[in-house]
Amino acid sequence: MARIPRNFRLLEELEKGEKGIGDGSCSYGLMDGDDIMMSNWNGTILGPGHTVHENRIYSLKIHCGEDYPDKPPTIHFLSRVNLPFVSHIDGKVDSTKLNVLSQWGRDSSIETTLVGIRREMATANNRKLLQPPEGSTF
Repeated sequence: MARIPRNFRLLEELEKGEKGIGDGSCSYGLMDGDDIMMSNWNGTILGPGHTVHENRIYSLKIHCGEDYPDKPPTIHFLSRVNLPFVSHIDGKVDSTKLNVLSQWGRDSSIETTLVGIRREMATANNRKLLQPPEGSTF
């Protein structure tokens, strides 16, 4: 099977993100429309219901390196959050502690990553963790 080049793949993801395909709990798009390499993205996750995250909106920055989609993007929370896979210093997501990134494959995407993070927020271990004040940032 032919491998889709990086930029074609990112164009597909951009189109999907702009159309809002999915359940609406996560969104993403390019940080700068003039970024011809499509490397830097913004992401948003709506906190899952019935958790300490409910009614919160989390902002993230996503960087797709030259080896994307063979390697996962790097992700930083801009909104402060207390989760075991997020650095309390700079908001960086530790890919070794988050299944959706540690089990990355070429069929993974920005959307599957954001949905995976949101799903992890709702797990029994994370749904009741004390959180920083709403609106605080890294």
